[in-house]
Amino acid sequence: MNKDHQLQEINRSKKSYIIYKSKKGFDLYTDFSKRIVLNNRNVFGFLNKKTSTKKYKETDLFIGFFGYELLNNLIGVKIPKQRNISFPKGIFYKPEKKISLNDKLIYNPKTKMSFPKKFKININSESYKKIFDKFKKKIKSGETYQIKICTKYKMRSKVDPLDLFCRLSHTNLAPEAFMIKDKNYSIISCSPENLITKNGSTITTKPIAGTVRKTRKMNKNKALKYFKNNLKETKEHNMIVDMERSDMSRICKVGSVRLSREKVIEEYKDLFHYVSLIKGQLKKNVKNIDIVKAMMPGGSVIGCPKISTLNLLNKQEKENRNIYTGSFGYFKFNGDLKFNIIIRSILNFNNISEISVASGVVVDSSSKHEFNENYIKAKALIDLFK
Repeated sequence: MNKDHQLQEINRSKKSYIIYKSKKGFDLYTDFSKRIVLNNRNVFGFLNKKTSTKKYKETDLFIGFFGYELLNNLIGVKIPKQRNISFPKGIFYKPEKKISLNDKLIYNPKTKMSFPKKFKININSESYKKIFDKFKKKIKSGETYQIKICTKYKMRSKVDPLDLFCRLSHTNLAPEAFMIKDKNYSIISCSPENLITKNGSTITTKPIAGTVRKTRKMNKNKALKYFKNNLKETKEHNMIVDMERSDMSRICKVGSVRLSREKVIEEYKDLFHYVSLIKGQLKKNVKNIDIVKAMMPGGSVIGCPKISTLNLLNKQEKENRNIYTGSFGYFKFNGDLKFNIIIRSILNFNNISEISVASGVVVDSSSKHEFNENYIKAKALIDLFK
């Protein structure tokens, strides 16, 4: 049976499975022997779990996600009561089967999805401007230097997650793309941002700060020139890079944290991103829980400084972020790990599809520009429902 047929069979079998972008294509994980639903109490035990093994197999890992609320709780940041959909705070799976898939996923659904309604945004431009102006005052008073305003697009819908993910992989393939299909929910993501990659004692992070819309006149070279000549974008990028270097320095050897790649352009379906890469060497005896607490939630999707900005965001936001700005990835039993930042994602739960996006506010920001940037980020996902 070829790989495409294996994917079709697993999808038809109603098994839960996960697909994650790899260097050569996609890895599919299934036949889960454990499904660990995390909460604010058991997450500490999970992160301190000893999983070393002498005979290491490629399925010797836990793969899954941390939600935004859980990550806040881990670092002692409390979230006021918000509207929520009772979605789990985090879930990890122990797979017993792994299949390597091609870069281009092929799937022919039996029935075509139809979506008669349009997405509704939870904050219109007028409401956004009020929040924006409030945070601008916080920036001018020194309570924060940069802060991300989250907006949500929602629609009641039944989805075929594999169909959506396959189409997304063809139109907007991203280096941290993933999909989870479980019995009562699915997540489809074209996340571009790696938060942590740990191989042995080496750890890297790839902050993304800076977005510009792709047009006929805006190519890759012009995008780089735009960012380099734009004071606001440069300030925002530098702040996030400095913050993530500081986060890494808490768990790395003194003097080992360095910029490995600085201010380059990455291209996606509808936009260009301004990206850097930071590398460091871990201190001895650093545990998984130390790495997670130092690096999550990712600074590039929160703001700067992290803790005070999280407190400002959490007081302002009326809806739970669920998976958005949480983190998806794996802990290997040999000690290596890899996690992204959950952005550019669709959560489907109780037949409601939810897309969350955010743009950064600094002292030079324009309310109209940042509101429009949110739509640019959501567009590739919204287009899947047409």
